[in-house]
Amino acid sequence: MKNRIREKRLKQGWSQDLLSEKVGVSRQTIISLENGKYNASLILAHKLAQIFACSIEDLFIFEGDENI
Repeated sequence: MKNRIREKRLKQGWSQDLLSEKVGVSRQTIISLENGKYNASLILAHKLAQIFACSIEDLFIFEGDENI
């Protein structure tokens, strides 16, 4: 699953550290999310969407061929 976390974070001028503090996860989690190595839980996806004032669908791109 692709996401726009890095794009949204950079647009805000935030560091990975700052974003991790805002949503209550480690910086490593933010790095893994941005690199597509980790899929966010629903709770984390919701927190990120709230922080960026967008919908979960605007932040995460479901590619259709992924196993659900």
